[in-house]
Amino acid sequence: MPTPIRTLALSPRVTATGHALAAAARRRGLRCETLREWRAPDGPSGIGSLYAGPLFADAVAGGLGLGLLEAPAGWLAELPYELTGRDIEFTTVARTRALRRPAFVKPPNDKSFPARVYPDGSGLPGPDAVDDDTPVLVSDIVAFPAEYRLYLLDGEVVTGSRYAVRGALDVVPLEEDALHGEVLDFAALLFAPGVPPLPSAVVVDVGTVDGRWAVVEANAAWASGHYACDSDAALDVVLRAARPAAEVGARDARFLRPVRHVVQ
Repeated sequence: MPTPIRTLALSPRVTATGHALAAAARRRGLRCETLREWRAPDGPSGIGSLYAGPLFADAVAGGLGLGLLEAPAGWLAELPYELTGRDIEFTTVARTRALRRPAFVKPPNDKSFPARVYPDGSGLPGPDAVDDDTPVLVSDIVAFPAEYRLYLLDGEVVTGSRYAVRGALDVVPLEEDALHGEVLDFAALLFAPGVPPLPSAVVVDVGTVDGRWAVVEANAAWASGHYACDSDAALDVVLRAARPAAEVGARDARFLRPVRHVVQ
């Protein structure tokens, strides 16, 4: 019996990356479908992967039977200082509201409130908008003169892109950047012994801080913009990062995003 052709699903608001991934999927014989409703389709769909933002993914992934890989919420804070170049704390929004100094605050794996520099914790959304136990990363304020997006599959960079210089969008394929060799050397350190593990398919942003390399953040491949990355290589990572939950192996099971039910 022939293997069914799987479908890559996209959210109702298709981005430039969504279009690029869809084109790459069609080139290899996959189907693509833009979902119009904030719920999984009724009945068998053949959908085997997903590219979408976290809120939409939460609304449909469970009904589609998909497992979504992401870095642990506290992964960035667990890295050694040598890989971050700044102090980072993994805590809750309730505790962070008591902060009385400037800091960069972000939710690790969703967009429940804006990630940015806050003068102090009083500027964070209140409990009527964001639950007290919502996890957050609180970090020292640093400037990244150059920032790069890396798609990682089984511990290897399969494609990458510079995306910012001095905070402004500046996109170029990694292989065309003068520092691409240094980027790859630093990325290899993410998989050194003792470094907190990552899922087999993930996106990591890195940059320079005070003349040294540092991790900016980790992102879910199924929700990340690809900038000037190779879309075919990026698709390989997305298809691994968002796939039928029954196919997620034991090594990656600990990195599954919890199934959430979003009412729209």
